Amino acid sequence: MPQTDQSHDPTLGSWVDAANGHPDFPIQNLPLGVFSPPKGADNGAPRVGVAIGDSILDLTAIAGLFTGEAARAVEAAGEGRLNGLFALGAGPRRALRARLSELLAEGSAEQATLEPALHPAASCTLHLPARIGDYTDFYVGIHHATNVGKVFRPDNPLLPNYKYVPIGYHGRASSVVPSGTPIRRPNGQRPRPEGGPSFGPCERLDYELELGVWVGPGNDLGTPIPITEAAEHIAGFCLLNDWSARDLQAWEYQPLGPFLAKNFGSTISPWVITPEALAPFRAAQPPRPEGDPQPLPYLLDEADQAGGALALELEVLLSTPGLRERGLPPHRLSLSDARHMYWTVAQMVAHHSCGGCNLQPGDLLGTGTLSAPGSEGFGSLLETTAGGKQPVRLASGEERRFLQDGDEVILRARARRDGFAPIGFGECRGTILPAP
Repeated sequence: MPQTDQSHDPTLGSWVDAANGHPDFPIQNLPLGVFSPPKGADNGAPRVGVAIGDSILDLTAIAGLFTGEAARAVEAAGEGRLNGLFALGAGPRRALRARLSELLAEGSAEQATLEPALHPAASCTLHLPARIGDYTDFYVGIHHATNVGKVFRPDNPLLPNYKYVPIGYHGRASSVVPSGTPIRRPNGQRPRPEGGPSFGPCERLDYELELGVWVGPGNDLGTPIPITEAAEHIAGFCLLNDWSARDLQAWEYQPLGPFLAKNFGSTISPWVITPEALAPFRAAQPPRPEGDPQPLPYLLDEADQAGGALALELEVLLSTPGLRERGLPPHRLSLSDARHMYWTVAQMVAHHSCGGCNLQPGDLLGTGTLSAPGSEGFGSLLETTAGGKQPVRLASGEERRFLQDGDEVILRARARRDGFAPIGFGECRGTILPAP
């Protein structure tokens, strides 16, 4: 479990003025990502960078300023993607963070050398930070699981296995896209009230508020990752909107689960927030309610229970054509928290690999929808509108039961704790386009 150090000092400032007090990317964060600078340098070829305030620092351009383990990290990231750096594990990543903190701090002797390697973030293109080999979506948000279960099983919303096993399914990696990429409404089969299906555009399009988890070092096929070592296999975190076509899902999900209802697109925030940046915001896993079973031994570790949760505020905003036309701000749909996870990320990793599945650097795990207990924190429109029965009313006079073409969903995350500088994840945005 990463520990706090001098890089988390809330009084630490940067010579990059916009970083000081920045809501997402102060010097205490230093997330990693892949970007293309404005045309000119290498014809805009993707390269690895670090977000600092409203700028991106090009790591490739300053590679000569790193030595030892930090240099290994920069060299591994030289292909314009982070898979190689993820594979190295925590040591080189921590060394890189420590050196970046020195280079970007107020009074740095290298300021003049670094300034030419800074690019305004607004003029850069952000890409997926890694090549995603596999994507797995879990279902660890117990309030969401309960709310959805009530729709189908009012008397017994959670299936008997939920509190024993971290439920998940294998998703589609090819359609994971970075923030800002439009999402086209999918076509598919939809159930009809009179029986049987019709085919056409999804009519009940929804978002899902999730955290994404980047896998670092993998494991050999047939060799499980013990729960006591699982945290060392986590390279970082992002926001994830796992869009859902609810009407397609209702028709197709039995007996094998989601298919076309989920594979048309999943949107992630492009910056990898490292475990080291989140060290001050670790929290104890909430105690299980009286009567709930204790996790089986392969899923239970004292250190993970003491600090395996993350205190992250999670927000969902909706911008519609009507709001934009009237110059009105986005409407807040939800304010939740990452502590509403019934299983920790380490438990997800340990369970995923317990049967011998080989995770690989750059694999992506989703937590599943993270809803709060109350309606102000529901993580999907399916919950917020009670399946479309109670529409959301907007200041523009519009109503929403589910998403319409032109709607933009914005996810945000913020970590706060007394005595430390707050950090954020950057935004995860996606706008709905009409069906093909």
